[in-house]
Amino acid sequence: MGFSLLPKEVKFFDMYDAQAQHLRKAAVFFKEIAEKGACSDIDVLKMHDIEHECDNTTHDIINGLNRSFITPFDREDILQLAQELDDVVDIIYSLTKRMHVYKIKEKNKALVQFAEYIDQATIWLGKALSGLRSMKNSKITHEACMEVNRLENMADQLKDAVIGEYMEKSKDAIKLIKWKEIFEGAETTLDICEDVVNVISSILVKQG
Repeated sequence: MGFSLLPKEVKFFDMYDAQAQHLRKAAVFFKEIAEKGACSDIDVLKMHDIEHECDNTTHDIINGLNRSFITPFDREDILQLAQELDDVVDIIYSLTKRMHVYKIKEKNKALVQFAEYIDQATIWLGKALSGLRSMKNSKITHEACMEVNRLENMADQLKDAVIGEYMEKSKDAIKLIKWKEIFEGAETTLDICEDVVNVISSILVKQG
């Protein structure tokens, strides 16, 4: 039986697609949590499972990078992209835990809107990642990057508006602190999504 001394080809794009699926699962589930206005023990465990799956895929990318001689683009970009994608799921998991620890038991319209922005951003991130497979199909990737930037700007405006409103009207200091941290965490999720598309945009420029 013959064998090859060359390492098996590492399918980075397949692993990025897997990461995109983890992002979608986390975003969709967080949207469900925001819609019901509460986060149970089971919800935290389920989100932890999603976060763990994403960690495993990130480790697979890093291990693949360590054994690859030829890569589709710069090694530093491969690593940074994987880590930024992983960070998105990490922050969603952190946000879920925060809701649980703070014993949130009310549906909040602003949080539902943040969850919608996060959901839409992960859809566009998936499209941007798919576009990386073919640099000739960069139009959809550019469009996806612009959409994520737009969603991040909207989330930033929402955060400022809703925190300002809470500070003006809320008479419960503890409640104000809880929701301020949750809103800031939700907006940070969109910041990291924007970091992802910035890496993707940089890759397109280098490959162009």
